[in-house]
Amino acid sequence: MEYVTVDGVDVPALGFGTARMDTDEERRRAVETALEAGYRHVDTAQSYGSEGAVGDALAASDVDREDVFVTTKLSGDNRAYDDVVESTGESLQRLGLDAVDLLLIHAPNDDVPLAETLDAMNELRDDGFVRHLGVSNFSVDQLREAMERSDAPILTNQVEYHVRERRDDLLSFCIEEDVMLTAYSPLDVGGLAGDPMLAQIGDRVGKTAAQVAIRWLIQQPMVSAIPMSSSPEHIRSNFDVFDFQLTDDEMTELAEQGGTVDAIRSKLGW
Repeated sequence: MEYVTVDGVDVPALGFGTARMDTDEERRRAVETALEAGYRHVDTAQSYGSEGAVGDALAASDVDREDVFVTTKLSGDNRAYDDVVESTGESLQRLGLDAVDLLLIHAPNDDVPLAETLDAMNELRDDGFVRHLGVSNFSVDQLREAMERSDAPILTNQVEYHVRERRDDLLSFCIEEDVMLTAYSPLDVGGLAGDPMLAQIGDRVGKTAAQVAIRWLIQQPMVSAIPMSSSPEHIRSNFDVFDFQLTDDEMTELAEQGGTVDAIRSKLGW
């Protein structure tokens, strides 16, 4: 496993996502398979309906709780102070945990002041129910505001990011400000499995296009990735990305495909 170190916290660079699965049984089996494969970072959310299945899988696993970094997210209707506190307690109950490692605001919401939501999240952190705070789907300006309004550091901004999705300004900001960028949909919901450029590089290094796409992400500073799948074969294959490195030329070639290279070339050292 490789790690992203953020504000002194080591976060597994590769996590397992639990969105877009249909049943609790499917979710539980997938998380159990992921833990067996070596994943030590599991991502869930109140709106996914997967917290209970994640909790069941963690309880059934031989992996120690402290070895798994668990993230969940506040749903859109749980942003007011009391709703944040109450719903997080319900999330912990479903997960079967005393605390989550990371609690995120799932997306910006102008209906409730950001400061109110963050105040509640900070209180939960102070009381030991949440270890770290973060956001999801925030722009650079929104992330900057969250950082200014939170007493605790903002550990991550979780956004869609892959070789076809530009994140120039956001990634540059995260690198400068010591914030992790967590890439969801790192395989473009399966759309990158047949990408010709990824496949060509994969042929050179003996890997699949999907493995190259994941490697491209986690080889960047301050970037983690959370691919999801219900297929045991794909779950294991997506984790098999720590025995090779992409060259600087390959990293640049893929970045140029998504238009990301110009703004961040010097920061990434390519």
